[in-house]
Amino acid sequence: MSQAAEAAIRRRLVPIETYRGYVDGEAFVSDWLLVDQAMIDTFADATHDHQFIHVDPARAKAETPFGGTIAHGFLSLSLLSTLAYDALPGVEGSQIGINYGFDRVRFMNPVKSGARVRGRFRLAAIAERAVSVQSTWDVEVEIEGAVKPAFAARWLTLAMLAEPLS
Repeated sequence: MSQAAEAAIRRRLVPIETYRGYVDGEAFVSDWLLVDQAMIDTFADATHDHQFIHVDPARAKAETPFGGTIAHGFLSLSLLSTLAYDALPGVEGSQIGINYGFDRVRFMNPVKSGARVRGRFRLAAIAERAVSVQSTWDVEVEIEGAVKPAFAARWLTLAMLAEPLS
C-alpha cells in the first residue's frame, strides 16, 4: 500500500463542500495523549532548555508550586500537530498540510509530567485560494481532570491542493 493510501485511511478526507460546513460547527476532539517525563526530557534536549522545573523532578517538587516537573509551554504547543492529525478532517486533494502560524496563544495551566492532554478544535474560518485552503482554528488543549486548559490559541493551517478548486 502506498504512503498516500495509508495516510487516507488514517485521516478522514472530505470534499471542500463538506469542509465548508464545519465553519462555526461542532468541535473536533482528539484522543488523550500522555505527556511523560521522557517526552519532556527529549524536548529539553532538542531545545537546550534544561530549566529544573522541566527536568529535575526532586527539585521541582521541593521548590515549585507544581508538585513536580512540568512540560515546556512550547512542548505543549508543539503537540497540536499530532493532536490535530488525530482529530481533524482534511480537504480531499490535499498534498501537504502546513503550520501557517498563530494569531494568538495564551498559556493558562501547566501540564504536569504524567498528565494526559487532548485537543479541542473548532473551525472558525476558511480562506479558499486557487490551490490552497487556509483554515483558522480556535483550539484548546485540555488537561485530563483539570478545570482550566493548558492553553488556548487561534491556529492557522494551510492545505496545499494537488489541483485548483473548482
